[in-house]
Order: sequence, then structure tokens, then C-alpha cells
Amino acid sequence: MMDTVLSEGADFRTKPAYTSYKTYETPGRRYYLPDGAALLREGPTQKRPAMTVPAPLTADRIAQFFTRSDGSYVFARWGRPIAPIVFGVEDQTLGIVKGALEAVVAMAGHQMAETDPELGVNLMMFFFRDWDELLEVPDLDRLVPDLAPLVNKLKTANANQYRIFRFDETGAIKASFVFLRMNKDLSAIPAETLALSQIVQTVLLWSDTAFRDSSPLAHIPEKNTTILRPDIADLIRAAYDPVMPPAASDPSHALRLAARLRPD
Repeated sequence: MMDTVLSEGADFRTKPAYTSYKTYETPGRRYYLPDGAALLREGPTQKRPAMTVPAPLTADRIAQFFTRSDGSYVFARWGRPIAPIVFGVEDQTLGIVKGALEAVVAMAGHQMAETDPELGVNLMMFFFRDWDELLEVPDLDRLVPDLAPLVNKLKTANANQYRIFRFDETGAIKASFVFLRMNKDLSAIPAETLALSQIVQTVLLWSDTAFRDSSPLAHIPEKNTTILRPDIADLIRAAYDPVMPPAASDPSHALRLAARLRPD
């Protein structure tokens, strides 16, 4: 089992981006995820927005997303359909979280399921106010080893989020636990933005420093909406290409991802 910690103060701010995007419909909600083409502002001599193709991600830049702070390269994607359950939210927020998950999974070309035949559910998301609340969840200590010491560690670090991943025999993700302590910083983030950010950071095993200095999301001012950054969207799609391995520990894997991003 491997875990990833993001301490309090992780950057959830979104930066302006002008992007063409594809609409993903879920029951009662609409999500906008980029289709990879940048959209320029209409200038004085332009009657229509000009479309340009963004610069491709380089292999070195891709490697940074999966190179951990200890220098090791660790990549994994989900190897089975994602069967989620969400705790601690009202029905409206539940729909937002599940809608974001459905949109990202559809964009990646992966699948969702009602249940996991081995685990029942394999993605568990918890929203709460205090880390000690986790100690009161029945049987959670059976799913998360050393839960009490972990809670003490997170309280000491004043963390507001924590993710745990579990892997199958191929190294692919088979389960994930997402814990969100809704302090004033996380509570100030719109539900759609928080949900999309968390799902993006759970759909792959990213480096513990991948989004330390910048958010995986971007804001479109003229639409007043937040989307997944085009480069991150492209990288997720490439990672879920059927010809790519579900897990990798060799940095040369980044070269293969870069090749998937190049136009035919």
C-alpha cells in the first residue's frame, strides 16, 4: 500500500485559461472538460476566436508529474471499474461529486460500476470537520491500518486532505480512500471545483509534489466556470490508452506517454 499526503495550504486556486471544451452530461448537471485545443481571445482584427494547438507536454515535464519527492518514478492508473461511495455530504453535493467522477472517467475512457466484485466499493470519499471523526467510523480501522497513529500525524501536520491508494498484483490502482477535513480553506472552495480537483488527483497516482505549486484546474472567465487544465486532461487520456501499462516505475514510461500526446 502506498499513500500520498497533501498538507494544509495545497494550492486549489485556478488560473485563467482560454480553452475549447467538451460538454459531459450527467443527470441534472453539466461538466466542461477540455478537448485539447486552446482558444484565443477575440482581438480587434478577429471576427471569430482563433484556434491553436497547445505546445505538447515534453517527456521531462511529464516525468515531473510522477517523480516523487524521494526521486523515485511511480505511476499507476485504475485497473478496474471505479465503484464509489461518498460519506458526509448532502444529496446535492453527492450529485456533484459523482457527476465529476463520471465526467473525468468518461474523458479518460475508463469505466465505472455500481459495485466491485472483490471489495464492494473501491473508492471511498469522506468529508468531515475534524480528524478525530474518522476514529468513530465503524470498521474503518480494518480498512486503514494504523488509523489512530495516522489521525495523530494528520492533526499534528494540520492537514486538510489525505489520500491512500491500494494496488493489485499488476501495480494498478484497485482502491483509494480520500479524506477531506472541511476547514475554512476547503469550505470556501465551490463544491464543483473541490470535487473535480479531488477526482483528478485520484484518477491517477500522481507525484506527491505534482500539484504543490499549481492547481490541476483552470478558470474560464467568460464562461465563469472551472475546467480541467488541457495539459492535464491530455495526460490522463494518454495514461489510459489501452496500449500503456497500468503501472510503471521506470522514467522511460514518460517517453511513452509523450508519444501518445503527439498528433498522428
